[in-house]
Amino acid sequence: MPSTDIVIADKFLTRAKEVATTIGKENVTAIQLDVRNYNELVKTIKRFDLVVGALPGKFGYRSMKATIDANVDMVDISSMPEDPLTLNEDAVKAGVTIIPYCGAAPGLTNILVGHAVSKLDEVENVHIMVGGLPAEPVPPLGYIVTWSIEDLIADYVSPAKIVENGRIVEVDALSGLEEVEFPGVGKLEAFYTDGLTTLLYTIKPVKSMWEKTLRYPGHAEKIKLLRELGFFDEQPINIDDVNVSPRKVTAKLLEKKLRRPEIRDIFIMKVEVSGVKENSKICYVYQLLDRYKDGVTAMARTTGYPTSIIAQLVAQKVIKEKGVIPPEKLGAKEEIFEKILAELENRQVKIVESVLRQP
Repeated sequence: MPSTDIVIADKFLTRAKEVATTIGKENVTAIQLDVRNYNELVKTIKRFDLVVGALPGKFGYRSMKATIDANVDMVDISSMPEDPLTLNEDAVKAGVTIIPYCGAAPGLTNILVGHAVSKLDEVENVHIMVGGLPAEPVPPLGYIVTWSIEDLIADYVSPAKIVENGRIVEVDALSGLEEVEFPGVGKLEAFYTDGLTTLLYTIKPVKSMWEKTLRYPGHAEKIKLLRELGFFDEQPINIDDVNVSPRKVTAKLLEKKLRRPEIRDIFIMKVEVSGVKENSKICYVYQLLDRYKDGVTAMARTTGYPTSIIAQLVAQKVIKEKGVIPPEKLGAKEEIFEKILAELENRQVKIVESVLRQP
């Protein structure tokens, strides 16, 4: 959108300016903004027509609430622990459109599930596998960090909500471990993480629904060891009369050791949605393998591009519905779904769809 003025906001002005400089466009500028100051956040948001939220999960819900108070539309990628749908009534009253979870997972995964479900008469199973990885395993964890380290740790410690036998239940993160083979990558391991978000409440009835994170073999065992030894504990411990949070120390160490921008990454996704259509068993399968390209990580491509595309659709009033709109609703609308996939393909992010008919 060449005619759009874009403003990068960050707690640290130098960091916001660095991002604006990297983009290198005349219509991109930077400001300083601390989202912890709620009144200032609302006041700042009122200056704009659309907000794109890319904050750690712990700030996602409050920033969403601030956009409602400011009567401004929002597209967000935060992996917030709260349920954003609880803000729907307030968003409708304010006449604003808010679309949460617009990244890769949750985000693209929700869109694909919504599309498949819209084609079925009955949905039975929804199974998602997704992971951002280095192109080759990197010691010591076979992993590099390409997104929020705080949200990564939360994935490893928060119980995962899944659907078993038609009921929402909680299981231990890192449980449900299985080995899988992914074309073009090889053997990986998959384990439960809490990534279904709004799908738990919008896709009903369903017999089985879960999301598993993909990693290179051996990763889960090492992470379990760190977790069981207390490295992810939030409760401060006293060391030489100083109270220190083990999780904060671990986050700093992982950030230092695993943030490796020189190593190229990949992003892998497989979504399977099965059910009944016209008395036949049908399974829709979507697969994506994306790679680092032209200086942009696969994680940034598969997270940032969907966010940008959806933000433009909101700004252009292609998406008009008011309230908190989960991304699976976008997938259920054929015109919007096709636009999103076409724009992704223009950016060389190609999702392959297969339809399997079962006897």
